[in-house]
Amino acid sequence: MPSDTPVPRAERPTFLDCEAVAIDAVPRGAIAVIGLPGATPYAGNGAHSAGAPAAIRTASARHAARRTHYDFDLGAPLVTLDTVLVDCGDLAFDETDFTGNRVRIEAAFATLLGRGARPLLLGGDDSVQIPALRAFAAHGKITLLQIDAHIDWRDEVEGERFGPSSTMRRASEMAGVGAIVQIGARGIGSARESDVADAVAAGARLVDMRTLRAKGLAYAVEQVPEGQPVVVCCDVDGLDPTVVPGVVGRAPGGLGYGDIVELLHGVAVRAPIVGFNLVEFTPQHDLGDLGARTVCRLAMLGAGFLAMSERARSQRS
Repeated sequence: MPSDTPVPRAERPTFLDCEAVAIDAVPRGAIAVIGLPGATPYAGNGAHSAGAPAAIRTASARHAARRTHYDFDLGAPLVTLDTVLVDCGDLAFDETDFTGNRVRIEAAFATLLGRGARPLLLGGDDSVQIPALRAFAAHGKITLLQIDAHIDWRDEVEGERFGPSSTMRRASEMAGVGAIVQIGARGIGSARESDVADAVAAGARLVDMRTLRAKGLAYAVEQVPEGQPVVVCCDVDGLDPTVVPGVVGRAPGGLGYGDIVELLHGVAVRAPIVGFNLVEFTPQHDLGDLGARTVCRLAMLGAGFLAMSERARSQRS
């Protein structure tokens, strides 16, 4: 049976070769990387993204020696003298105990947030976000910024209510979740017409790819309320498969990497980014490490924006 307390393994590479630290020892204000191989995957797919945290860490090795260099996508170095970046390793995943997986994830995020950390989640299928967001929502009012080809508003799939296609619907039921801004929906996914209607009725701000192309990134940014802390929920199939081919359902017409850079900069001006979730990268479907390199850069962007918001918080206090 998996342990309830993950311990970083020295033999496993860490993200950007940073220090490995146990969850209950993370320093206040740290950017805390945590790998979540899975939570509640569907039987047909299994834990298809379980290898993603390791793949992202491996891809980050080429950047480790340059993590203090100037990052033109961020407009600043990713790691500065006052940045504390740590890696908490991976939580155990039990394919026979989905409830236990969710309990462990929520407890881990509650501990990190209680210690004043800013979590960088390396998933894992989309279901890992549900318990993580539950911990965020219990900690204070948040906005969710979802980047995804799908809106994830199914109430259940084959009787499962906590699977990858239900993430935003379950989040909408959490008292601490305020605005839900969803960017990048396109093509045909699991959503029925009634799911879209339910999302709109619940107040979700849907900016699908047709709307995004018509109105631009500035319009998408304006959907994010000013001042309310933001958790970025990035399913990497929100990007075009020419950018990240390593996903289960490749759908043409998605966002480019540069779109994500500009979107995050716009959001960061409006509100602090306090959590950054990357999910649904499937290394076994990647092509020539293209997806791994891009998703690694997204993780680096996440770490950089989390560090910026932490520096701003420290300066105010």
